[in-house]
Amino acid sequence: MKYNVVNGRFRSSVASTQPKEVEGGKEQHVDGCKVVKAVQADLISQTEKGTDGPTQKIAIDFDNTREAYKSKDNIELLRSLLVFKLCTFDFLVDKNKELMDLSKKVFGQQLFESLMKMTFYGQFVAGEDHNSIKPLIHKNQAFGVGSVLDYSVEEDLTQEEKYKAHRQFGDRRGGVISARTYFYADEAKCDNQMETFLNCIKASGGASVDGFSAIKMTALGRPQFLLQFSEVLVKWRRFFNLLAAHQGKSGMDALEQKLELGQLKESLTKLGVGNKDDIENWFTGEKLGSSGTIDLLDWNSLINDRTSISNLLVIPNYETGQLEPLLSKFTVEEEKQMKRMLQRVDVLAKHAVGNGVRLMVDAEQTYFQPAISRLTLEMQRIFNREKPIIFNTYQCYLKEAYDNVSVDVELSRREGWYFGAKLVRGAYMYQERSRAKEIGYEDPINPDYEATNRMYHKCLEFVLEEINQNRKANVMVASHNEDTVKFTLEKMNEMGLCPTENKVYFGQLLGMCDQISFPLGQAGFPVYKYVPYGPVNEVIPYLSRRALENRGIMKGSQRERSLLWKELKRRFLNGQILYKPVY
Repeated sequence: MKYNVVNGRFRSSVASTQPKEVEGGKEQHVDGCKVVKAVQADLISQTEKGTDGPTQKIAIDFDNTREAYKSKDNIELLRSLLVFKLCTFDFLVDKNKELMDLSKKVFGQQLFESLMKMTFYGQFVAGEDHNSIKPLIHKNQAFGVGSVLDYSVEEDLTQEEKYKAHRQFGDRRGGVISARTYFYADEAKCDNQMETFLNCIKASGGASVDGFSAIKMTALGRPQFLLQFSEVLVKWRRFFNLLAAHQGKSGMDALEQKLELGQLKESLTKLGVGNKDDIENWFTGEKLGSSGTIDLLDWNSLINDRTSISNLLVIPNYETGQLEPLLSKFTVEEEKQMKRMLQRVDVLAKHAVGNGVRLMVDAEQTYFQPAISRLTLEMQRIFNREKPIIFNTYQCYLKEAYDNVSVDVELSRREGWYFGAKLVRGAYMYQERSRAKEIGYEDPINPDYEATNRMYHKCLEFVLEEINQNRKANVMVASHNEDTVKFTLEKMNEMGLCPTENKVYFGQLLGMCDQISFPLGQAGFPVYKYVPYGPVNEVIPYLSRRALENRGIMKGSQRERSLLWKELKRRFLNGQILYKPVY
């Protein structure tokens, strides 16, 4: 079979111009991570790097509640306090879905919806459809904050609805509280989900001039294809690592592993992978091996639509020591399903371009992610030629996150397209660890939160350096961690990266961490809220997850609630009982 994507081949104002004295020095913690309190960040040159003239520095104070909450009236602040407080009660959070179902029966649908709009729905969801969300989007824009639109209607599935990845993980939502999960039903369902994404893209294009829209690959086709293709890519990469070990180059960063071509051909012949002529043919054309070495990008390029290597190649099995086919054959029907999935991806990318919207491909479980990243990479190679349209998501709780980022950046350099990334810590940690333990493979997750922080900052610094060098990379720092935001601002200041260049974006969820989003936006940084929308009754699964996630973030720390109380007290003392935002 051949892998194809369209015509491509698989390859892999709280701002002030005067510095302010701000109290600080004492660290707080949110969900185990350090939060830097009220520190001054002096940045950023208002002129592009390399131009002459004086620099103008901006001080951002994340404790200035007047500026952080100037877009909210008092009712909204009280609602935030109520919701965040409720999220600290274990019983309410653990049984939130049952309690919402009970409330619906007791109060009736109409009163239930009104109560939800006054509390959780009103806090975390923008509205019911693309028309009702426009006022909130326009208000946020007026205060410097953009939108990543996501139509958050979800299937509410039971444990009996199985998925074939492994019997213990039939419901892929087990242990996942901060990311949506789709299940494959049939091709018609995938078409409906594509239409939903198309409507979201159109809504994003109509609501703002620089918006994002989010999609998930598992919504667009049979996940078994993603699983099988991921297995191929993982086997292929492990085979490269095995060959690197033969040359004494194990343990290096991915891009540092350069295999001597002569030794590589000899190893492949000895392993019985193919005859001498076949192996010689694999490394001809497109300057493969012309330098005398093969790196991971060269190796990955061997799996494409112009060679039969992916169909014929056998590679060693780590556990059995036997040779086995790289790729299991698909049935005719599976071939058709795969092609329809790729067609849907292509339709979405073209509509994003046509509507002036950037497309953000969400990350998913590790057993899907290699295929998702590869397909996203193919879209980037096609649609990111003139500007960044397609953004891939990198989960920094993975041990191989830095290798993934650095390899993809290097590919974009070699081929001359715009690299676009969203960096997140990750949403599937507990599920991934349980699955690894159950099935018996190495845990792919970093050992602790501090290791994940280090990985996040390492990946982020690498991309910032790439932006600094050629201005063709773009990154969204998707984080609620003030320490990470401060780290980003300091690095931008050191490198002379100007916020008005729109190369570095910040992202937080709607209804959370406004004390980060709005000061950044009003200081001129590109910052976006992840904006869910959909009918009240159909976004309950999303609201259930937000309650669980907020419990993890808010329990044990009163930082955001203390800032909300501080602003309410300030307004009441100044007679602003009926405060309304002006924009």
